[in-house]
Amino acid sequence: MASEELIHKVVDEISFGLISPKDLRKQSVVEIQTPDTYDEDGAPITAGLMDGRLGTLEPRQRCKTCGNTAIRCPGHFGHIELAVPIVHIEFTKIIFDLLKSTCRSCGRILLSEDAAKKARQRIERFNELLGTIPDEVYKEIMADIKAKQCPYCASVQYKITFEKPTKFIEQTEAGSEPLTPSMIRERLERVSDEDLEVLGFNPKVARPEWMVLQVLPVPPVYVRPSITLESGIRSEDDLTHKLVDIIRINQRLKENMEAGAPTLIIQDLSELLQYHVTTYFNNEASGIPPARHRSGRALKTLSQRLKGKEGRFRSNLSGKRVDFSARTVISPDPNLDINEVGVPQDVAMRLSVPEKVTAWNIEEMKKFVVNGPENYPGALYIIRPDGKRIRLEFVVDRTKIAEAVELGFIVERHLKNGDIAIFNRQPSLHRMSIMAHYVRVLPYKTFRMHLCVCPPYNADFDGDEMNLHVPQSEEARTESLLLMQVQDQILSPRFGGPIIGAIRDFITGAYYFTRKGNYVNREQVDRLLTSTGYTGELPEPEIKEPQPLWSGKQIFSLFLPKTLNYVLKANICQGCTKCEEEECKHDAYVVVKNGQLVSGIIDRRSIGSEQSESLLHRIIKDYGTQAGRAFLNNVTHLLKLFISMRGFSYTYDQLVLSPKAENRIKKTMDRIQKKIDGHIEDYRNGSLPRLPGQTMEESFEIYVMHELATARDEAGKIADDDFTLENAGIVMTRTGARGSSLNIGQMAACVGQQSVRGKRILRGYAGRALPHFVDGDPSPRARGFVYNSYQSGLNAIEFFFHAMGGREGLVDTAVRTQQSGYMQRRLINALEHIRLEYDSTVRDSAGDIIQFRYGEDGVDPAKSDHGKAVNVSRLIEQIKIGEGKGEPAPADFIKKQLKAVEDQLTPILLDQLKSNLSKSKLSRKGVEKAATLTAEQYKRALMEPGEAVGIVAAQSIGEPGTQMTLRTFHYAGVKEQNVTLGLPRLIEIVDARRIPSTPIMTIYLMGEHAKSKEGAVEVARNIIYTSLENLASAIYEDPVKEEIVVELNRTMMDDRSVSMDEVKTRLELQNATVTVDGNSVSIKPKKAEALKRMLTKLPGFQIKGVPDIKRVLVTEESGEWVIRTDGSNLAKVLEVEGVDTSRTTTNNIHEIAKTLGVEASRNALVNEAKGVLEDQGLDVDVRHVMLVADMMTTTGDVQQIGRHGISGKKASVLARAAFEITVPNIVEAAVKGESDPLAGVTENVIVGQSIPIGTGLVELYMSTFEKQEKEGGKTEA
Repeated sequence: MASEELIHKVVDEISFGLISPKDLRKQSVVEIQTPDTYDEDGAPITAGLMDGRLGTLEPRQRCKTCGNTAIRCPGHFGHIELAVPIVHIEFTKIIFDLLKSTCRSCGRILLSEDAAKKARQRIERFNELLGTIPDEVYKEIMADIKAKQCPYCASVQYKITFEKPTKFIEQTEAGSEPLTPSMIRERLERVSDEDLEVLGFNPKVARPEWMVLQVLPVPPVYVRPSITLESGIRSEDDLTHKLVDIIRINQRLKENMEAGAPTLIIQDLSELLQYHVTTYFNNEASGIPPARHRSGRALKTLSQRLKGKEGRFRSNLSGKRVDFSARTVISPDPNLDINEVGVPQDVAMRLSVPEKVTAWNIEEMKKFVVNGPENYPGALYIIRPDGKRIRLEFVVDRTKIAEAVELGFIVERHLKNGDIAIFNRQPSLHRMSIMAHYVRVLPYKTFRMHLCVCPPYNADFDGDEMNLHVPQSEEARTESLLLMQVQDQILSPRFGGPIIGAIRDFITGAYYFTRKGNYVNREQVDRLLTSTGYTGELPEPEIKEPQPLWSGKQIFSLFLPKTLNYVLKANICQGCTKCEEEECKHDAYVVVKNGQLVSGIIDRRSIGSEQSESLLHRIIKDYGTQAGRAFLNNVTHLLKLFISMRGFSYTYDQLVLSPKAENRIKKTMDRIQKKIDGHIEDYRNGSLPRLPGQTMEESFEIYVMHELATARDEAGKIADDDFTLENAGIVMTRTGARGSSLNIGQMAACVGQQSVRGKRILRGYAGRALPHFVDGDPSPRARGFVYNSYQSGLNAIEFFFHAMGGREGLVDTAVRTQQSGYMQRRLINALEHIRLEYDSTVRDSAGDIIQFRYGEDGVDPAKSDHGKAVNVSRLIEQIKIGEGKGEPAPADFIKKQLKAVEDQLTPILLDQLKSNLSKSKLSRKGVEKAATLTAEQYKRALMEPGEAVGIVAAQSIGEPGTQMTLRTFHYAGVKEQNVTLGLPRLIEIVDARRIPSTPIMTIYLMGEHAKSKEGAVEVARNIIYTSLENLASAIYEDPVKEEIVVELNRTMMDDRSVSMDEVKTRLELQNATVTVDGNSVSIKPKKAEALKRMLTKLPGFQIKGVPDIKRVLVTEESGEWVIRTDGSNLAKVLEVEGVDTSRTTTNNIHEIAKTLGVEASRNALVNEAKGVLEDQGLDVDVRHVMLVADMMTTTGDVQQIGRHGISGKKASVLARAAFEITVPNIVEAAVKGESDPLAGVTENVIVGQSIPIGTGLVELYMSTFEKQEKEGGKTEA
């Protein structure tokens, strides 16, 4: 082993093609003739399926072909000579296309000389312009071939039909004749290379006759190993089973052919052979039953081995199982540092780290060797410089070996404190799901982690398990340390704010610790500060007599940076109309002056996770990640001890309302009940006002749902008002530690309406939900309204309804997880190879530009200040505080300073700087400082070259997907309009659906029309699609007069402002005479037989308006009248008079692309996706959305993210095959003779090379010193 140096070959590209029978025979090491595998003694039979020349499976046995043992032998192919040619199942479609496109006798392409010449010119032109020829070109050429006679040999062409799986039939004059594989092969042989090129084949690597097999390759034994069961019986692999069948039938066929058996028998046997070969390649081919094992399960053959989640590509190539990893349950440990992970000693003794023996650690290493594997801290292996491994478990006297350890040895030692390890929780939705922690070896059996690190992993401690990986090489350890440490991940690239921060009890503790009136004595201060390891001076106590007492705010301030100045409103802020700032009676105005917490309570807004522009965010941005980590560690240790000392519990009697509140809730319920009774009354009389676009029943339900929601909200509010901040539950909800006032309302006041699919519970028994109610009872109780609270307890019927609502929640979660998971997989796959280059463009692996500047300003969202490149106003404020009084700089000085940094900043930043400086009254020095600092901070916030911007964008959009709601909801207060929101809409956007599930338009108006309702209604009438049936009360046929009578409804006509004349002129277009008599119109067709056809066509006949616009709604929005529509037709709506063409928009992306062009559709994509995310209250940086939109529109059309769009058009064959539709992709690549340039991500992972993104983009070239001396001391460039 030692002498053999491992050579790493770098694969530049992989070419695909078909293999010819000649080459197959040449490469084969043995022709396989017997269907048996092993003889009685268990030795492989010669010329059998396990022939020793194919390779060997037994340990210490040598391969008969290459003489290597099983580890070194690559395996060798054999072959079977087929008695008759066999059609390859995966190529049937291609064979069919070829047979249709070429002459049956001379094999020439069925295009005339001219047409063929034109086709060749077209292909060359595409090649010149694009460098590649799109598939569509070849498809069009094939579609043009329709000749009934060959233009070259004049033979008649017959229609060929294809029956699945492999049957071809030719309709000749004599009747239909089947084409046998031999005939097909013969015809394909005649096709010339030039003609094949016109049809998109590459005849150098793929001749079409090779698609009909004469020789079948037999894979080596490593591909189909046999296993020995416990009972000693050998069990063969599925492929071997299939090959046995093939050889058996092949032998019988040969024998019968030699014996001159009747054609029928030979035909049957060849069909059987065709079946076996087909199922050997693909056992799921349509049109044939799958081959089954004796037990009845379908065999897994070649195609099934490759495709799907468990196939070769996804299961063994794109992702593999790894060594040096551990998995166990996690538990919380607030005493750890946020970047530590507690590892059980058992795990630490099984995982090892290779450490080189040096002069500094030789003594320690010797101790480890003596301890061996069973004593901690010990070692598992020693690797000598000559490469020999010694396993210490089997060494009797370890002291001897320890003596022999010298410099340069490698000791694989146990994991110990301070090692670096990678910690990960599945599903890994974003890059913070896998971070580097320092190891802390602890007793017991679980991994321990700090509670603040739960949000990035999305972990909790109800039994979650996590994985730990120990990097083995120095390079991997360094990279983990530099790029993956916890504190470097605090700021999330999704929104540029902290994702790691205080949670749950830390926040409750912070509230109690920093609120007014909380004082701690000397002994408590000592305990608290010792827990954090604080070593500085103690501040002067706030109260000196009778004993010194420090306020919580004072102690908290010890951990704030001394130069920090910041102001924010706490979570408990009540939103008073006039803010009293520092005088706030709730103490909700947080002020930090020079590192002192002057006023305000610290809660979630200040130190919580996922809170942008909080105190924690400011500390990290202004003082660095290390300061942020120290702050978070100290504060959480302090608060943990404080809340343990103070105690905190939420008792049952804190949920009991005062009699006064109980009374108010009862009154509210009675009041709402009366309203509902009124609605029921109106509904039964039929006097209930109907809502537009809803039936009476639906309108009634909407009214009642609205009232019941109000009832629950009011009850909850009464409960919320009844409890004060002395109540533990209220403390948790107000400070943002956990829960919401809705939870408290449901616990204490009223659980409220249980809904299924957004409606009240209506299904169950006929006409009622449960047998306890009378038929058709619409009262709240009968349709799932729960009057009780959890505290008072639900009755049986309420409990049952509640269980129905609860079940829906669980189902919804399961569906959502699955849908968003698939969306994220597609996004990541489509964007994985997109990276930022050194010229600050964003490009894909082929080098095509996606964006000229990332996100239009080049700023990395993770380094931005909550999306802003530089927080200019904050910067100027800090300079102001720092510099005291001074003479304000004149305007021309400011202008000059701005001019100096003009080329370093974006126009937006420059504008912000300009407006802030002119307001700020800073001195000259201050202005100068502000300008240079802005430029400096902007440079620091830029995205670094090599960054995988595509993956980050995909994760930032995919990860929030799991938190989104699923169903369609009523639109922003407008009950009449249904709009798809949340996850389904986001999936619709990335899918680039042709028509959205709820197409809507927002139509802005011009001038007068926008100012008055009447003007808007007038435009709306011209937009809404009015067909004849909208205006008619009846349309019927008068058989006596042979005419159609349309009775018009005057009110409808007035509503749509349609006059009789308009109807008449529209109807006169038909071949008929139209007569108007009062409110009825008679239409008499010229031909009587056209009557029936006309009757069916008339109702949908357009009188006025824009097609596809089903409903319109005129609303007033921010002082102008706007029309919202159901249905969309942008091109036609823009032609309507009074419509503001510059602002009118639709949610149908393709319509925008067709009408206004691809740039407009790109902007629409950005706005739509941003709108969906904002509606859900999710904070996602717009730069990510922009990148996805730019990627979707980069070709000039809107493409979907998925196999029919971006992922399916990748340059790499391997990447396409690894995503979806595996086998057809490989087949297509083989026919075209494609080659994979291995420039992207997946394909390099598959071939086991470093990926060209991030740190894998950098190649290091090192020149040695001697070479430089030879050049006369000059360093090489």
